[in-house]
Amino acid sequence: MRKEIFQTIEIPEGVEVKLEDSELIVKGKEGENKKKFNLSKIDFEIKDNKITLGNKKSTKKEKKRINTFRAHIENMIKGVQEKFEYNLKVCFHHFPMTVTIREDDVEIKNFLGEKIPRIARLPKGAEIKVDKEFITVTSIDKEIAGQAAANLETATRITNKDRRVFQDGIFIINKAGKVM
Repeated sequence: MRKEIFQTIEIPEGVEVKLEDSELIVKGKEGENKKKFNLSKIDFEIKDNKITLGNKKSTKKEKKRINTFRAHIENMIKGVQEKFEYNLKVCFHHFPMTVTIREDDVEIKNFLGEKIPRIARLPKGAEIKVDKEFITVTSIDKEIAGQAAANLETATRITNKDRRVFQDGIFIINKAGKVM
C-alpha cells in the first residue's frame, strides 16, 4: 500500500545547507560536511530554513530511505554546530601499554607483552588526543568519529584467551554524549 510520507528538518541559524546534484553540503561554525545521497523517487526541497524529504506514493523501501536520509542530515547539521566526541579508556592489568599517535594511525605498544606493536588505522577527518589512559576522538562527521573509535577498540581485541582473566584493551566509555 502506498502512502504520502514527508519529513521536515529545521535548519538552525548559522548553518548553511545546499544541494548540488545528489551531494548535500552543510556548512557551519565547525566546518563543512558533504555526503552523497541517492535521491531517485524522493522529493528533496530546501525552502525557508527547512528541508523537506518525501514522496506522494511511498513504498516501504522509500519510507526507510526517507527516514535514513533524515537521520543522516540531522547528524550532519549537529556535527557542523558541535563536533562529535568519543571517549575511550586504555585498560591494562598485566603489561603496561603505551599509545602513540603517528600520521594516519595509532600505535599500541606492549599490549599483553607483545613485541610487535599493534596499529589502528584512522579515517581522514578524525582528531585524536591521548591523555595518559584516556583517548578522545572528535570529528564533524559522526561516522568518521565512530569508525576511528571502533578501529582503536578492535585493534586491541583478544582472541584465544579467557576474557574474564585478560581484561586488557581500549574500550569506548562515552559515545557521542551517551555513557556506555
